[in-house]
Amino acid sequence: MASGWQCKLARVSRMDWEEVRVRVGQEFHKHSDLLMHRMGVRHGAVRLNANSAAGAGQFFFSGSEISERAELLRKHLPDEAAEILREADEICGHRFRLLGYENLDYGREIDWHLDLVHGKRAPLDPWFKIPFLDFALVGDHKVTWELNRHQHLVTLAKARLLSGDEKYVRELMAQWRSWIKANPYPLGINWGSTLEVAFRSLSWIWVDHLLAGAAEQAEFRSEISPTLAFHGRYIERYLSTYFSPNTHLLGEAVALFFLGTLYPQMPGAARWQESGWQIVLNEAGRQVRPDGVYFEQSLYYHVYALDFFLYARSLAARNGMEIPPAYDAVLGRMLDVLATLAQAGPAEGFGDDDGGRLWNPRRNRTEHMTDPLTLGAVMYSREMYPRELSAARLTEEAIWLFGNQAVEEFSKAQTSPAARSLAFPDGGLYVLADSQPYAQAMVVDAGPQGVGRSGHGHADALSLRLTMDGRRWLVDSGSGVYISKDPAERNTFRGTGAHNTVRVDGVDQAVADEPFSWTHIPTTQVENWIAGKSFTYFVGSHNGYARLADPVEHRRHVLKIAGDVWLVRDVALGRTEHELELRWHFAPDLEVQNEDRNSRAGRVEITRAGAASGESGLSLIVPEETAWHTATEVGRTLLSPAYGAFQPAPLVRCHARVLLPAEIATALVPRSGAIRQEGEPQIEPRLVSMAQAAVQVYELNYHDESHGFFFALGDEAWSFGPLSSDARVLYCRIEKEKLAHLVVIGGRQVAWQEQPLLKAAGPSAFFEWRRQDAVLNAAPGEFSVTALFEELTGGPRSSYPGVDHDSSHHSPSPYAEKR
Repeated sequence: MASGWQCKLARVSRMDWEEVRVRVGQEFHKHSDLLMHRMGVRHGAVRLNANSAAGAGQFFFSGSEISERAELLRKHLPDEAAEILREADEICGHRFRLLGYENLDYGREIDWHLDLVHGKRAPLDPWFKIPFLDFALVGDHKVTWELNRHQHLVTLAKARLLSGDEKYVRELMAQWRSWIKANPYPLGINWGSTLEVAFRSLSWIWVDHLLAGAAEQAEFRSEISPTLAFHGRYIERYLSTYFSPNTHLLGEAVALFFLGTLYPQMPGAARWQESGWQIVLNEAGRQVRPDGVYFEQSLYYHVYALDFFLYARSLAARNGMEIPPAYDAVLGRMLDVLATLAQAGPAEGFGDDDGGRLWNPRRNRTEHMTDPLTLGAVMYSREMYPRELSAARLTEEAIWLFGNQAVEEFSKAQTSPAARSLAFPDGGLYVLADSQPYAQAMVVDAGPQGVGRSGHGHADALSLRLTMDGRRWLVDSGSGVYISKDPAERNTFRGTGAHNTVRVDGVDQAVADEPFSWTHIPTTQVENWIAGKSFTYFVGSHNGYARLADPVEHRRHVLKIAGDVWLVRDVALGRTEHELELRWHFAPDLEVQNEDRNSRAGRVEITRAGAASGESGLSLIVPEETAWHTATEVGRTLLSPAYGAFQPAPLVRCHARVLLPAEIATALVPRSGAIRQEGEPQIEPRLVSMAQAAVQVYELNYHDESHGFFFALGDEAWSFGPLSSDARVLYCRIEKEKLAHLVVIGGRQVAWQEQPLLKAAGPSAFFEWRRQDAVLNAAPGEFSVTALFEELTGGPRSSYPGVDHDSSHHSPSPYAEKR
């Protein structure tokens, strides 16, 4: 085994000269600062340039506008204003809400180095010698750091504006001075992360500007400004250029930009403004994929980054700086991703949930992840992004940043556009959306697990999430915690079993390594994506189980029929027997009941707890007469709605030990009104053999409708009963013995009783027809319909514009023979 020095030398050998220069400089400053401290030289403040000719930059509001914005908040968001005062009173009593933890009482004297949740205090050692990931020594560093971001001081400053009570300012100053005394540089864990120093700097900047006009402001500014300048110097020296060049570097650059713009009297201010802004611009191009998905494959970090980008842009615009069009284009794409995920309800998370926020750390739940859309709506106006910003709502944050402009923007009449199926192929997010009978959006996660060792990604390839009718249905389990006594706590929530996908032999798709790394990271391949007018289809696979002794490939098909059902088909390819497990995680406020305990069909009904008659619901149906229906269990599991918080929630688990290849189909049927009492939906697999062995068929029957799903098992043509085709996938709906809906994906021909129904000159991507609204669409548009098609659909061929007609056959309807 290589020694520590050998590992370090190997790592250095992979660095370029610029990285070596930066890292050597950082190491020099660490040790020289410690030496100076031991010699009695005090750090923590920097002398300002008293004769600086540059005028102070413009913040989001001037001193004269503060009272107006507080009044707007009281008038338009009174509940939020009242909540600020309640939380401020808690803070005065040293009771804090940190991450997902509530009512943490730090007592009379706040211990700024204490993780109160776990009762562990970090030592007052040189910051670079404290192993902050060592739970046994420091507890969970995120709890400690969250308190030391000082965002709660901003709450105290806002409370003073809303109430006029100076007690909040007195408490703010007392806590700030307590912190300065307890954190002498370079000692303590609170200097251990440049991003945390940056967050603290941004909080102090907000406090400084919110206190404009207060009697104590001049005195406080004289104390805080030199300390802010020291924070700026620290950030510049220890930028995460090579340590963690993601949201860490981005947040640090934003803090530098703010300090350099707003405090020109600080030494290095001009350099900070220029370098901070340039890093932000560069990282917008580097950290965001071409389709707008943030590269860490986490919605929370997508929002984190988007907040940083929007704040930097807003301050730059306030100070007359030129905004490159390419930068705005990146932000527009990021907003588009977020809005697309929020078409039918809260944007459901994926990947790690950090627990913190740039503005209000209390807005760290799933329903708050659309906050950036509000800033985008004001910054860019709805005229530029009408669909993207339709989910935006007026927020406290927008009032502080934009004042009456935000209020006026959200006083305009708003319309909600129809939900659309969209793909973000670089980030691997595929959204199958529908507007009937209400807004629905299912997201398939088919992207990379992350970047590098996928530190904030989860082993969730091909997992699904579902929102409908403004609510969460199929959900992500969250992150739990990053650091704990038992590493299993971290690995459970980022593992495959915590997501709506297939797990094989009880192991994850990737192998968990350190808290922020994976090995054996899978590759996901999207094999087809079609967004038609009456259907949306996705199919993809991953190789996460190729490492098993008998390699297994998981392929998932998702077919959404507009106004109707989802069919999810999971195929496991291998050669021996394996344990397969499919999990469906539902939102905590839903009730899940197995309606078929004593029957062969596995049918589960999902409704909101206490739902009134007529509310939306969902039926989950698995095939009867298979190994799956007898092993479909309804139970409970834990979700993590915020970092460190846990909540019980319903779980449906289908599992079986089967010989591969094997598959399972799941029908998800949205419904309105009461649960059906008669003609209950049921899905029946019809697995053919012999001459029909080339196709897998599922049939879903309810009321007077029959839905048929046909999946080719190979490249050759197939037949099933009177139907034959070389299509890869075929869907048909029959109503009252007439064809009502037909979707053909791939292939050249479809025949009924060996007579042509549809045919194309060459391979075609898809064909679709739906009777109820005369939708007919083909790509590349080479299909021709026959007279038989007219007989089966009950309509004249002249109603199919743009599609060729072939009169080679005419016969009576064959449906009576079928039935």
